[in-house]
Amino acid sequence: MSGAKRVVLAGGSGFLGSILADHFGTRGWEVVILSRKTVGHEKSRESAKKEIFWDGKTLGAWTQELEGSEAVVNLSGRSINCRFTANNRKEILESRADSTRILGVAVARCQRPPAVWLNCSGVGIYNESFDKDIDDNDTNFTDAESGESFSGTVALLWERALNEAQTPLTSKVAMRISMVPGTRKGTSFRMLRNVAKAGLAGRMGSGKQYVSWIHETDFCRVVDWLIHTQQVSGPVNVTAPNPLPNAEFMRTLRQACGRSFGLPAAAWMLEIGAFFMRTETELILDSRRVVPGRLVASGFEFRFPELKSACEELEQRAKKSRMTYHQ
Repeated sequence: MSGAKRVVLAGGSGFLGSILADHFGTRGWEVVILSRKTVGHEKSRESAKKEIFWDGKTLGAWTQELEGSEAVVNLSGRSINCRFTANNRKEILESRADSTRILGVAVARCQRPPAVWLNCSGVGIYNESFDKDIDDNDTNFTDAESGESFSGTVALLWERALNEAQTPLTSKVAMRISMVPGTRKGTSFRMLRNVAKAGLAGRMGSGKQYVSWIHETDFCRVVDWLIHTQQVSGPVNVTAPNPLPNAEFMRTLRQACGRSFGLPAAAWMLEIGAFFMRTETELILDSRRVVPGRLVASGFEFRFPELKSACEELEQRAKKSRMTYHQ
């Protein structure tokens, strides 16, 4: 793959990393995944994908992959989909801050640093909103700063570590990512599809809380766009332009899955379910009415701006792949 453009995906062994690896790999890019898991090499006629070990904390041989690369995308971090125990909170925060800080050190030492550094963050950084759209210019993070919203605190500290990195030759973008529905195992759409098929995908809680989302294809296209549109830096909302109240979100998803009815779940029911599923209701009940102001202003055009078309496309692919409902 001599002469091919290279993108480095730090912590790229999960869902977002896998779809980005496919996106850039099929376009002839060299894809390098930095992973704590067992490493290996996978080559095809069109692309080369290789995995290199890193611990997300210290410098190592992996830093050589940054030299001359087009971009580094940091996806590292312990999953936030868990119970927010003291130990889990510590691991979640440290895994994000440590990986961001060490990437900052590595990029700063490069002779030919990557042109762009995209670092994950989340829409949870914003305060809840029911009555107005929140774009990238909003700076009211009181829930995150006070610790009232743990997911907000995570995003805030993540971005702080990015902003502190001294990388004057590399443009930095904090990607405030919303829910990314996809068809692969463990994704939100796959889980909700199973729930809908079982007749349980009614409104959650009051159903009035807004859900921000972005189709997996548009997520990859946004990352590609940000790499090539280098005048965009700073915080960027990576979300579709049409967030929906939870009740409407669930109804749209049910209809795409061929179900007209879904039993609702009261907040107390969700609390019990979250306990047994080892997760938190904050991820379901907080209202995030977030829109992609800077992306739209930069000229990006969404392929799936509406949830209806997004869910219908995902459902068609799910059927084609013969996805079983209970896997």
